[in-house]
Amino acid sequence: MKALFSLIIGVLIGAAAVWIYATKDGQSSSKNAGDQIESAAKSTRDAIQEKIRVLDLRPEQIKDDLDRTGKVIRRKAREAGQAISDATADARITGAIKGKLVANKDLSALSISVNTTEGIVTLSGSVNSMEDISKAMLLAMDTDGVHEVISTLQVKPKQAKAG
Repeated sequence: MKALFSLIIGVLIGAAAVWIYATKDGQSSSKNAGDQIESAAKSTRDAIQEKIRVLDLRPEQIKDDLDRTGKVIRRKAREAGQAISDATADARITGAIKGKLVANKDLSALSISVNTTEGIVTLSGSVNSMEDISKAMLLAMDTDGVHEVISTLQVKPKQAKAG
């Protein structure tokens, strides 16, 4: 799957390079493309920051919850009539979250355990910072079928390698 994804990205980058060099206004076109990418990145960042604020996933709130109870729980409003109770739906949710963890360069899918029961996701393991707890919880909350996320993730910063 990673190889296929890398191949697709490589083809897209190659196609973009050919297009830029083939156009008369390659420099101005690439500048416009850069501006569009920058604009999209800013709007994505703003949307993520808003979700973190709305879901109370700011690092200081995570720290307060961990100090108070040893875990972080956030609930998402349930849509009327939507209830997930079968094991296949829970397995799908767990798989989707694990896939998102693998794709996220800031989080380690090997260090974070995901368990789902009736749409309630429990994240456990260790991360490098409070921000990583926020990112992992947001990633889980943004998965279809998730009603609640419970985090018992512990902050264990990376140790510098000797040598």
